Amino acid sequence: MYAKKHLIFTVLALLLFFLFGWKFAEYNLSNQKIIIETEDGPRLIEAYDNPQHVNLNLFWEVWEKLESSYLDNQKVTNDQELVYGSIKGLTDALGDPYTVFMTPEETKQFDDNLNNHLEGIGAELTVEEGLLVVLSPLKNSPAEAAGLLPGDIIYQIDGDPTSDLTLYDAIMKIRGTKGTSVILTIIRIDEDAPFDVTIKRETIEVDSVVYELLDGEIGYVAINQFSETTGEEFDQAVNQILLDDPKGLIIDLRFNGGGFLDISVDILSELIDNKKIAVQIATKHAKENEVVPVWDDARLSEIPLVMLVNFGSASASEIMAGAVQDHKRGLIIGEQTYGKGSVQELQYFNDGSSLRLTVAKWLTPEGRDIDKVGITPDRIIEFDYAAEPQVDDQLEEAVNYLKNL
Repeated sequence: MYAKKHLIFTVLALLLFFLFGWKFAEYNLSNQKIIIETEDGPRLIEAYDNPQHVNLNLFWEVWEKLESSYLDNQKVTNDQELVYGSIKGLTDALGDPYTVFMTPEETKQFDDNLNNHLEGIGAELTVEEGLLVVLSPLKNSPAEAAGLLPGDIIYQIDGDPTSDLTLYDAIMKIRGTKGTSVILTIIRIDEDAPFDVTIKRETIEVDSVVYELLDGEIGYVAINQFSETTGEEFDQAVNQILLDDPKGLIIDLRFNGGGFLDISVDILSELIDNKKIAVQIATKHAKENEVVPVWDDARLSEIPLVMLVNFGSASASEIMAGAVQDHKRGLIIGEQTYGKGSVQELQYFNDGSSLRLTVAKWLTPEGRDIDKVGITPDRIIEFDYAAEPQVDDQLEEAVNYLKNL
């Protein structure tokens, strides 16, 4: 299983000064000492290693100028908020929408989102080239009912442009109390002009795994996300599958935007045997690269398998599809997947704040890099999302394939 790494970065030294109320620091780059001016006078402490010889004088000059001259004194005397804002600026400068610093309040709200219970519209969002984009609407959500599609660009939220919002800020602006509505202005590739979509917020309760038996002989498992409860829910589905003894198995990963990497490996371990490679992890330091195998005793390895994917299938969904495809364990049917090949680590700090940080890239068992490319299905079947009534040709193709084996 992919082990989380404890990261140490130079900003931690900066945090120490702020959190204890120190007002001024001066780097001595030759011997890596820091002189701290405290109420009791100067104090000399050891600094974290600073191999890049970053000069922070400008930062402290600006900080001092804000304190001495900014009009609203109440804002500049709130040192903790300035600390959080500084760190947010540090992560934003990377230009990576998946690397985000969150304050204690934001962290709590983010954690609530992982508990499969929230109030909002039920859509996973991302930022691409400065644009707020729908990654996938959750199944049976208000977003899906309103017709939002993966790839839709959210240009405005309640009339306010999204161009200046961080991903977190946009999510918080869209979320809200059950029963209230939000108006999203959408840009869609095949539409001539932007259009408004009004969505009523609801309580979103997502079952990670849903199982049913189709036509009395084909097992069907929809995995809607890879959350902390998904492994347990899939285990229950496996028990029922073994009782039903179906002729074939369909795993539906369409509109599944991902989640925890280790959960996808756990599920693959029920499908692929002999401790074969589930995923490769490539980090900044080659010596820390990992080859992650499935664990032994897969209970479903002998059942013929089809996996359904589309352009809303991302991250952990693509890990599963890539492994199944590389090992020729089953057939992939649907549309080109999203193409998210990076791995994030979530680290919590003592004050309740957190950092979600891109720490690695994942590759398929054969070493394919799918980032910004996606996975091409073995059989490409387009879904007509505009058709009324909708016909699920992808699912129908999967059922017919398994029946005719």
